[in-house]
Amino acid sequence: MARFGGLIATDLRDVTSDPAALESAGWWAVVADFEGGLTCARFGDVRPAPAPAPVPGRWRGPAPEDWTSSLDRDAYVAGVRRVREHIAAGEVYQANLCRVLSAPLPDPDAADVDALTALLARGNPAPYAGTVRLPAHGVEVATASPELYLRRSGRTVESGPIKGTGRTAEDLLEKDHAENVMIVDLVRNDLGRVCATGSVTVPALCAVEPHPGLVHLVSTVRGQLADDVGWAELFDATFPPGSVTGAPKASALDIIGSLEPAPRGPYCGGIGWVDADRGTGELAVGIRTFWIDRAAPGGPVLRFGTGAGITWGSDPEREWAETELKASRLLAIASGTHRPLEGTNR
Repeated sequence: MARFGGLIATDLRDVTSDPAALESAGWWAVVADFEGGLTCARFGDVRPAPAPAPVPGRWRGPAPEDWTSSLDRDAYVAGVRRVREHIAAGEVYQANLCRVLSAPLPDPDAADVDALTALLARGNPAPYAGTVRLPAHGVEVATASPELYLRRSGRTVESGPIKGTGRTAEDLLEKDHAENVMIVDLVRNDLGRVCATGSVTVPALCAVEPHPGLVHLVSTVRGQLADDVGWAELFDATFPPGSVTGAPKASALDIIGSLEPAPRGPYCGGIGWVDADRGTGELAVGIRTFWIDRAAPGGPVLRFGTGAGITWGSDPEREWAETELKASRLLAIASGTHRPLEGTNR
């Protein structure tokens, strides 16, 4: 099953890794791994459904103390310093450094990511929240993403890169604005490869957007697709999303590969839906995202990713703190320790 944007999809009809299938008929759920794996699932029954209400006991998450990180504090801080060395050498302007958190599931047979989605909808509502549950195909994802990767309506395509994070707007620094502008330039360039000449615009730059527990700087980049461009060409031109790689993208990906010891999987990939019949679709950047890895050594685990964009102006300890800020609320929800105040989402 899949759940996005007030819809629930059941009656699985087809699963493919070919993005060209998204131009054919039907409603598709899409999960694209950061490393390039793609799962497209077509469903036969798609109907309106509100966000699920939490059912006590339906989700049993990891114990709070069981979470481990692919990069501990010392390793992450050292990685930030290494990225700054690459910047000083002129190899990159910015690189996103991420870590993957993992914890064993106490009852893997009963773990249902849609039940986790219900908890996230209550404790951390997000504009691109959703579920994709395809256990036979190795995909079990619950996302509370706040970031738009690609929205398509006919020939119009839009992206909403996020760069810059603070607890409040007053926490945002000049470095955060510079970081956002760098990535906007990258996204403009990516979309410019598949859009009609002169059609790429930036309707909003560095808007402050509130989310549960923090604020982000968000920009909007929009263009008109060239006549011969479909989803396959869009992915080729824009994936992985620029906000979670860096600039220049190729150099940033090399640095990421040298510093990050664990694959990102669905984290920092693309997650969402495509309605081929209507020529529409909406894919989020796979941040604030949990996934179940049932093939992990030692047994099934729940994973979650967190990271930060590193520039020359980055302070290593502050960047570590940003990754903690992004993760803390979500991990508490998954582990059952988050208690929202009555009548609020805080």
